[in-house]
Amino acid sequence: MVDATEEIPLTGLDRPVEILIDQWGIAHIYAETQADCFFAQGWNAARDRLWQIDLWRKRGLGLLAGDFGPDYVARDRAARLLLYRGDMAAEWACYGANAKPWTAAFVAGINARIGEVEARPELLPEEFRLLDTRPARWRAEDVVRIRSHARIGNLDSEIRRAAVTARHGPAADAGRKRLRPEWRPADLEGVAQGEIPPEVMATYQLGTEPPVFGALPAVGEDGREGRPDGSNAWALRPELSETGRALLASDPHRVHGMPSLRYMVHLSAPGLDVIGAGEPAVPGVSLGHNERLGFGLTIWPVDQEDLRVLELHPDDAGRYREGEGWGKIEEVRETIPVRGEAAREITLAYTRHGPVLHHDGTAGRAYALRTVWSEPGTAAYLASLNYMQAESWLDYRRALEGWGAPPTNHVVADVEGNIGWATAGMVPRRGKGDGLLPVPGDGSHEWDGFLAAAEKPNIFNPTSGWVATANQFNLPGDFDWRRHRTNFEWPDPARHRVITRALEAKPRHSFADMQALQTSFHALPAERVVALLAAAGVSGTAADLLRAWDCRLSADSGPAALFEIWWGRYLVPEVLAAASSPEVQALALAPDTELALDLLEAGLPGRDALLAETLERAWRDTVALLGAAPERWAWGRLHHGYFAHPLSALLDEDGRRRFDVGPAPKGGSGLTVNNNGYRAEDFRVMHGVTWRMLLDVGNWDACLTINAPGQSGDPADPHYRDLFSLWAREAYVPMTYTRPAVEAAAERRLLLTPTA
Repeated sequence: MVDATEEIPLTGLDRPVEILIDQWGIAHIYAETQADCFFAQGWNAARDRLWQIDLWRKRGLGLLAGDFGPDYVARDRAARLLLYRGDMAAEWACYGANAKPWTAAFVAGINARIGEVEARPELLPEEFRLLDTRPARWRAEDVVRIRSHARIGNLDSEIRRAAVTARHGPAADAGRKRLRPEWRPADLEGVAQGEIPPEVMATYQLGTEPPVFGALPAVGEDGREGRPDGSNAWALRPELSETGRALLASDPHRVHGMPSLRYMVHLSAPGLDVIGAGEPAVPGVSLGHNERLGFGLTIWPVDQEDLRVLELHPDDAGRYREGEGWGKIEEVRETIPVRGEAAREITLAYTRHGPVLHHDGTAGRAYALRTVWSEPGTAAYLASLNYMQAESWLDYRRALEGWGAPPTNHVVADVEGNIGWATAGMVPRRGKGDGLLPVPGDGSHEWDGFLAAAEKPNIFNPTSGWVATANQFNLPGDFDWRRHRTNFEWPDPARHRVITRALEAKPRHSFADMQALQTSFHALPAERVVALLAAAGVSGTAADLLRAWDCRLSADSGPAALFEIWWGRYLVPEVLAAASSPEVQALALAPDTELALDLLEAGLPGRDALLAETLERAWRDTVALLGAAPERWAWGRLHHGYFAHPLSALLDEDGRRRFDVGPAPKGGSGLTVNNNGYRAEDFRVMHGVTWRMLLDVGNWDACLTINAPGQSGDPADPHYRDLFSLWAREAYVPMTYTRPAVEAAAERRLLLTPTA
């Protein structure tokens, strides 16, 4: 409880707005109008995260070089290629009738905070001072035109498959990535054969990856396990719940960074009372609950982009083959401000397929990206504005009709005990081709619109009493995947199988059971591999240690350290190389761990010797890393959580201590429900869970959350790192919702008042 009130006059408000900040840094915003509520959300996000959201905007709009100099011109050009350039009325309509006024109010709040900072330089976040830059004002269109903050599709896999096919033949790709359902990529007739120039993917990555400052990892280097594909969400009906209410869990997984990607807020105004997490530069929340229902999501990894290879006219490189004639490459000229130099004039090229990522007039080819980002309604997560006021499953389903990208699984539970799972996102109708390889841009592989909402999978109140998603292959048996060809590349199903096993293991589940499952370190791959040791006749100290292990990757577990070193360094790479070739595996985006396990269990030739030999090598590595006494080994001595600030490489040791957060011992891996994917060289956790939510649906003040490492983006603020130690211990904080509970937990009260 807090009695003192800090009054802050602001231009742009109609009525006073009260903000209660609780002891975990979560802002609860109480407004008399919805417009004022979103104004206050924008102002408060800028109060906590101004440098982060300013960088988000400049990166997305292609404005980095103006702050950071000529090294960022190529990034700016790539980002501008991927902006939405279509009809803005159609764009706004996709997100609901309130989207435009809410977003306008949100950016007005951001701009009001920028005005405060300009008037009071002591409020300027330290990052701006370190780099000698300043925040820039926003327009509402900035939020929706930026597409590239949530990756979609499979462009990188298409390019790698093209390389495997060109170098080793089409059959070789089966050893790189298993396809689900079982499928052979389209016959090479009609496919754009040959390797794709590296400039294509380089441009795409420059336009989609975060900016690099100093000697940070290069574009695309985001951890041992490749691009992160994770998130869990599930819901149980009341008959499976000891609380007598529906239960819902959600924990999206993304690359770790500083400040946290997620930002929690509670928005309360007439007709609106919603709490949860979103991204700080986007209005509203995407995961959370209102008075009637809770909602969580995971990525549904369907394919929303195709690479089109254009045959250029032999006498005019500005035209390309289109049927029996020639299409024209349209050019847009823009100016990029450059710090310390004259502005650069750039040319952006587009076809009716989409932006041209690379133009090679000498070779007579250009490469265009057909992507849903060119369609209205694909600003990442903005369509969540549609469902924040939903009161029922039907309301929620209708709201998802405007959801374009990224493609997502939604899990919903309401106060009446109903639960549901629905998929959302634009799914192209491919009349020809399957999205697995680049195709000609001559008009032969056009998309025929997108699947209607009614054609996408969904489940309401299943007889099992539960729904769950962990990015696994989940197309229902009656879904016509041969016709729709949504996607054939799915993450390892290990997390989903552990969730399924737990939900089916007992007739009723407590709220504590949901916590235990959401933080589970049980490693299903370890369980499957250890079971093979006896069958393979592998003996010795290492095998005995693993056979006596519970297959949990706990931070204090010695066998967990041995297993992960064995699994990641030796077992998976050598199994896949033996089944295909090292050359093919070098072209994999990430090792196909499920394929490796299936090959082992099927009796890969030489398997028993391979198990014994690789385990012995892992033992030697573990001794070298942790010492000769296995009883003193611990996975958390190697595997650790650490949140690096983007400017970390530019700071001295003292600066890094203030700006970076960590280290702390951490359990798990990228294949445990408690997802903590790491990079090989130093076992630092690079992606996985940072935000969690557990809902006892309807008993709203009993709900729990965590948002590591903290809510604030200011290194001097206690809420910058206060949740890190709790996250490292797999703990939660209350997700208070009712006004009395919020008042009891409040540590700070702000009153925003309107001024002329």
